[in-house]
Amino acid sequence: MSGMRIIYEDNHLIGAYKPAGMLVHGDRTGDRTLMDDIKAYIKWKYKKPGDVFLGSFHRLDRPVSGVVIYAKTSKALERMNVLMKDRKIEKTYFAVTDVRPKEPMARLTHYLMKIESKNTSKAFDLPNKGRKEGVLDYELLGYTDGLSFLKIKLITGRSHQIRAQFKKIGSPLLGDIKYGSIRKLKHGIALHCAEMKFIHPVKKEEIAIKVPPMDVEPWTIFDMV
Repeated sequence: MSGMRIIYEDNHLIGAYKPAGMLVHGDRTGDRTLMDDIKAYIKWKYKKPGDVFLGSFHRLDRPVSGVVIYAKTSKALERMNVLMKDRKIEKTYFAVTDVRPKEPMARLTHYLMKIESKNTSKAFDLPNKGRKEGVLDYELLGYTDGLSFLKIKLITGRSHQIRAQFKKIGSPLLGDIKYGSIRKLKHGIALHCAEMKFIHPVKKEEIAIKVPPMDVEPWTIFDMV
């Protein structure tokens, strides 16, 4: 199943590792998606006839790896959408940049505009019509051979937010040619959703769904946290 693996499952939610290069849900390419594979898994595991319900409430860009969660029921989907809207899902990312950020720890606040014609987002310092606020916190965890290893807490969830904000401060993500990196990677770009933490919409218990990056460069250069 294209590198996908299940990392969490209960009656309401299912979490999977999405490898870099795989789509979360369908687009105009028509390529197979993570949603397709998880539906096939559920259909096989539970011997379900007919269509399988699977609700999507967040996404990862195609070249990004990490945790993706889907809702297995309409009730769970509705409640997860509320958690997402209210910013009650804590998302932690790892990233590697090929230019060291000036500050070892900082909050970045920019105003992002989606450039539909190029399928990119651009970060600005000031608000204006059509721009949405993007906020994240980052911390430098390691530095070697010109590469910086960062932990990122995403406060808002804008399209291409992390990629656009780090380009704006002059520290593009390693391998992200679209956003200014000068080096390509074999496996997508150096951005990985490592953990999603929230209060379960039905069980009302805090859960943390996490997965480490693949055991490949550039992640193997650093001691993972």
